[in-house]
Amino acid sequence: MTDREVDIILVEDDPVMLQSLQTSIGSEGDFTVRAACASYAEGSKAIDTIPADVLITDLKLPDGHGFDLIRQARKTRPEMEIMVISVLGDEQSVVTAIASGASGFLLKDSRPLDIVQSVKQLVAGKSPISTSVARFIIQIVQGTEKDNQSDELLTKREMDILWGIAKGFTYKDVAEKLGISSNTVPTHIKNIYRKLEVNSRGEAVFEAIQRGLINIS
Repeated sequence: MTDREVDIILVEDDPVMLQSLQTSIGSEGDFTVRAACASYAEGSKAIDTIPADVLITDLKLPDGHGFDLIRQARKTRPEMEIMVISVLGDEQSVVTAIASGASGFLLKDSRPLDIVQSVKQLVAGKSPISTSVARFIIQIVQGTEKDNQSDELLTKREMDILWGIAKGFTYKDVAEKLGISSNTVPTHIKNIYRKLEVNSRGEAVFEAIQRGLINIS
């Protein structure tokens, strides 16, 4: 996978897991574990002093957090590849790790062989991610795209009318404020209901606020 030796920094506070990672990764001829760190402090020092190619870190450490190590590595050694191996697979942990600079994210239930292959993929410029985490990221992205599509789905006139009914204005009030015929407001309302897949004014307002389409504060 590589034409040169790859130097790796490991940061993991569980001694059994740390030894397992060191043994598995170190068994690859092109990989050298330059530092096996059991704490945030050790990991931070290694990042500053060892010109490694890859940082593999846990997130929850006894004296700090892996997010900070990721940010430090990204700032100090921007060329370094970074992968998280953690039991934390919740939305905040995944999104924060990737936003901080991690290129890969594996859950600790991954097999040693999978971890080795993932490191190879990482060095090759890919982004190895556990299947469940990848599916989770896709759901987040698709949810965002759905919200954006909802925003584009409503016309400017419909958005204005939606804001008006959210404020409690009558159809007549909305028509007067927008300079349109009061007879056309119900038609716009029906279109709004259809596009947002709701059946009442209250549902329309709730859905619009949830999707960030309007702000009535």
